[in-house]
Amino acid sequence: MSQPFAVVIEEAEGNFSAHVPDLPGCVATGASKEAVLEEIREAIAFHLEGLTADEQPTPATRTSVATVTL
Repeated sequence: MSQPFAVVIEEAEGNFSAHVPDLPGCVATGASKEAVLEEIREAIAFHLEGLTADEQPTPATRTSVATVTL
């Protein structure tokens, strides 16, 4: 089963960070946007494996993302 998750990417000094609003505590960093996306994919998988191991349900996705241009 495939479930999409919204990921927030932020540029920091010298790297990028990402977090998943629907999975509190699920975070990653990387040297580039591509790298942080790969790291957050792994972090999401690890997070979901932990929930399964702890017999916890997978949270419903409630966050959506939009870009607004002014």
